[in-house]
Order: sequence, then C-alpha cells, then structure tokens
Amino acid sequence: MSSRRPDRTGLVAPAVAVLLIAVLLGSLVGTWPPFVAVESGSMAPGVERGDLVVVTATDRAPWGDLSTAADPDAPTRLGGTGDVVVYTVPGAGGRPVFHRLAFPVDAGEDWTERADPALLSGDCAELSTCPAPYDGYVTYGDANELYDQSAGIAPVVPDEWIAGKALFAVPNLGWVRVGIDAAAARYGGVATGVVLVGGAGLAGGVGALLLGRFQRKRRR
Repeated sequence: MSSRRPDRTGLVAPAVAVLLIAVLLGSLVGTWPPFVAVESGSMAPGVERGDLVVVTATDRAPWGDLSTAADPDAPTRLGGTGDVVVYTVPGAGGRPVFHRLAFPVDAGEDWTERADPALLSGDCAELSTCPAPYDGYVTYGDANELYDQSAGIAPVVPDEWIAGKALFAVPNLGWVRVGIDAAAARYGGVATGVVLVGGAGLAGGVGALLLGRFQRKRRR
C-alpha cells in the first residue's frame, strides 16, 4: 500500500486568498490598509466599537474630495452629514483618530465664531488651537460632547494628516482587527503575521481534509 503525501496547497490557499482580497481592495480604494477597526464608541450610533470600516483615499474617484458637515451638499456618511476621516496627529503616539469633519478653517481664523457653542469648552482665547495656526479642519466624534480641538484630542487637522475617509462599516467584523493590532503591539508584527498565516493555512488544511473525507464517504 502506497502512502500519499498530504496536498499542502490546501494549507496555504486560504491565506493567499485573504491576502489577494486585501490587496485588491487596497488598489480599489487607494489606501493601505483599506480598512480600520473602530476601537471606541465616539462615533456611535452610526459606527459602534468593534465595527470594521472600509476607507478610501480622499481624492479617489468616484467619491470626490472631502466634504464637511457644514457643506450644503455634503453626503451622508455613517449616520451623519459630512465625511468621516481617519487622521493621525504627528508626535501623538501614532494612534489614528476616526472622526467627522465639522467645517474647514483658514490660518489665523477665530473658528469658534462659526462653531456650535454646545461643542465648545470656552472661547477662542481659552483654546490652544484657536486662532487656527494653519488651514485645516475642525473635527468631532458623533457621540462626543466637544470638538476634538476643544477637548484636547487634536489641533486643527490639515489635509496632510488625513489618511483616508470612510465609505461603509461592517458590524462587529473589526474585533478581528482589534485582536490582531493588540497582538502585533505585544509580540511584534512579524511574529503575529507568521501566526496568522499559519493559522489560516491550518484552518484551510483541516477544512480540506474534512471535506475530502466527507466526499469519500459519499462515494462509497
């Protein structure tokens, strides 16, 4: 009786498929990674903690340029008016912020004159981010009580800090990404990647083995 070696293509095919899907999605939306996992409830109820959000480059067709909540023809994004963007404040630890654009501001502007008083913690003289030091945007989380620039989350956000804008959210799928990010932060990206690829391959191999056995039983 000859022993057949297991077909190892079934071990790597699932991992390759996942990688190809991610690369294809990244090429379509123009950003990498092409999605973000929501780690807080600051954008509830439109986006909840644990959701996975697909993002696109800010100038990617057919979605056009950035729109703020103050724009008269702004689209509806994730339960509110105006684009929701992912931005990172340089020197603040690299943690991305996923919030909505309120309105644009010009360098030197007292932007509190156009702001919603309910989202301010003081007047321009009391805020370190006012007057605006440069052109950019005032931002906020839908569930937060203050603008980011009034709560100390971020200064005025210029275009170059914005990595992408949200298209749509998939409920609860972000928990996988949150777990991956936590593992990468603790054990390193390379080690986490090896474990993920190995796990995907193992799962695929087990699935292929079980499917093969099921098919053989049906033929008998």
